[in-house]
Amino acid sequence: MADLVLTKQSLDRIDEILGNLLGRSGAHTVLLIDKAGQLISFQGSMDQEKVASLAALTAANYGATTAIARLFGEEEFTLLFHKGKVENIHFSNVGDEYLMITIFNNNTHLGLVRLEVRKGLEEIEAMFAENLRQWFNT
Repeated sequence: MADLVLTKQSLDRIDEILGNLLGRSGAHTVLLIDKAGQLISFQGSMDQEKVASLAALTAANYGATTAIARLFGEEEFTLLFHKGKVENIHFSNVGDEYLMITIFNNNTHLGLVRLEVRKGLEEIEAMFAENLRQWFNT
């Protein structure tokens, strides 16, 4: 994906999509980050200090896991999920440059999270594609 310029309108739309994802999925926190660990958007109940650390650490985790996949001849693993005693983390690619990190507890079903994340990803990717079309047509 070419360098993407995110306008205030785009960021507001991303916040709306992430907020809707939380409401539909039962997750309590969702982040959109770039693969370098920079926070793009965040919705949920996590402390802001933890959010910045989580963004950096999950990007590093994703990078390490991608390197492991390549050792096995895979481009990447298509599902990255960590299950804890109480909290769970689901990773999703958003295009080539971004990650959506969804955090939920054991009272929420992984299948529902995956379904709602997929819907949110489709909305964000469609918005990115439209932004690129507009960018190159101006």
